[in-house]
Amino acid sequence: MEFFIQNAWAESAPSGDAGFLNLIMLVVLFIVFYFFLIRPQTKRAKEHRQMVDSLAKGDEVITNGGLLGKITNLGDNFVVLELVPNTEVKIQRQSIASIVPKGTMKNTL
Repeated sequence: MEFFIQNAWAESAPSGDAGFLNLIMLVVLFIVFYFFLIRPQTKRAKEHRQMVDSLAKGDEVITNGGLLGKITNLGDNFVVLELVPNTEVKIQRQSIASIVPKGTMKNTL
């Protein structure tokens, strides 16, 4: 009968080092994720939070939506931007992407 059906032999038991090796690989994977994903993201978030806290009246900023404007009024959670003379928009402080050098609005209009 061995001609038609092959015998299924049991394999040897795995060594005890396999669990330790899996643990080491898991730790290495976590370290890689920390240095390449988690740490840079927290650093970027900290820099953005500092930039938002340092906003002042008269700063020229760009929003996440791409609007370029000058800050005319600051609140705790909201900022009033003047896009062009006599046109103001109220936005959240967190939606400001970056501060641009003063005079940028004059150069673009």
